[in-house]
Amino acid sequence: MDEALTPFALRPVGRRQGLLLLVDYQQRLMPAIHGGAQAVAEAIFLARLARLLGLAVMGTEQNPAGLGPNVAALRELCDTTLPKMHFDACRDGLVPALRAAAPQAREVVVAGCEAHVCLLQTVLGLRRAGFNVHVVADACGSRCAQDHGLAMRRLEGAGAVIVGAEMVAFEWLEACTDAQFRPALALIKQRGLG
Repeated sequence: MDEALTPFALRPVGRRQGLLLLVDYQQRLMPAIHGGAQAVAEAIFLARLARLLGLAVMGTEQNPAGLGPNVAALRELCDTTLPKMHFDACRDGLVPALRAAAPQAREVVVAGCEAHVCLLQTVLGLRRAGFNVHVVADACGSRCAQDHGLAMRRLEGAGAVIVGAEMVAFEWLEACTDAQFRPALALIKQRGLG
């Protein structure tokens, strides 16, 4: 089947035209996030895997002067971190920053907090800008679990594809013959053990 004609939701998460975006995992915010520790762990897993596979990793920080930086272990895995004031990072220069970081990127794998605020508005902005977006549900969080669920439903309705971290991992790899399969498998096996 011609990939150009295949509906986006039917295609695997691509890495050749992809990039990982991690939205607002700020240290001071995370203790208030329902399942925050798991969301951070999944984001770190994704960032390590993306770096292993040669994908660009970008982060955003909402009002860092007021809310502080992203969790240090995650921030150090990002190639760049965009400070922002708008809830939609696209309104603070995200799209040109994405194109500079990964000119080939047509697909963005996104995770972040809070799912129903900054993540939601940023993904909607990316969709309006013409990007295909996969949202990693188990690496996202909100203070209230209900808000997380509502955000995922709204994003799916807006054309984003909702996925899990391990789904992304195996779709990025495509086959056990991938040159990075063994080191990636080691990361996958460590996932959730920390």
